[in-house]
Amino acid sequence: MMHDFAGPHSDPASHDSTPHDNRLDGIDSTFVFEFEQLDEPDDANQRWSTWLSVEPLCRGPKPRPDWVVTSQGAIDTELGILKTGKEAEVFLVERGVPGGESVVMAAKRYKSREHAAFHRSGAYTEGWSTRRSRDARAIKAKSTFGREVASGQWANSEWTALKRFWEAGVPVPYPVQIDGTEILMEFISVDDSPAPRLAQTRPAPDLLEHYFEQLRSAMEALARDGVAHGDLSPYNILAAGERLVIIDLPQAVDIVGNAQGMDFLMRDCANVCAWFRRRGLEVDEHELFGELLAQVF
Repeated sequence: MMHDFAGPHSDPASHDSTPHDNRLDGIDSTFVFEFEQLDEPDDANQRWSTWLSVEPLCRGPKPRPDWVVTSQGAIDTELGILKTGKEAEVFLVERGVPGGESVVMAAKRYKSREHAAFHRSGAYTEGWSTRRSRDARAIKAKSTFGREVASGQWANSEWTALKRFWEAGVPVPYPVQIDGTEILMEFISVDDSPAPRLAQTRPAPDLLEHYFEQLRSAMEALARDGVAHGDLSPYNILAAGERLVIIDLPQAVDIVGNAQGMDFLMRDCANVCAWFRRRGLEVDEHELFGELLAQVF
């Protein structure tokens, strides 16, 4: 599997609606229309790549890592479930061209009809809006349709946060694309196995200090962008060898614009520092909070 971000793809011009445009996003357009006539793959666990099925703005930011497979001839193969939860499930999906390049990605799929609201979601979603009053009423009433709309909002919120944080230099999985309530993103691994959560690790003192400095730097980058993770803990930080990667971002909050933004930021600091103290590193959440506020203002 490739996770080397050393060289981005070329940056072709975005395509327009001209039927025979040769500027499709990194794709040989002579193949696109022929592809439309092909049957679905025989394997029930496979589908044709959905890369060109989504709008350009639903694809990851440029420059893209060179492991991203953009070929229209690629096939997505379901490899199994990685994680299940109340709001979403994470699957492994391999996208590859038969006999050619391939990559394994994480597919996070938010539940619709079964969707359960996040704890204290009203505080997290302060400032969210819907364009249609019907949608807003359905969400408030917690109807089946309202839960479907809400799941789409959470997916879009995480997608937006992933792109924003990636572009700000925060260590998050690269967001490949969003399609409805499914987000395809970089699979964070160690020797081709899922990277453990920070909570599952027992790092040596030197690595422990290195981890904290990485996390402090990531939180400062978020603070400079005016946001807090909102639910940061050792359970949504992955330890990929000596590198930390922050995951689970749909509840990211505006530190100033959200009435409880400061409280969320302080809770992030407390959760992180408590874990590092238990591992033997003397850190203080109030000191970290002050450093982050200096970045905000």
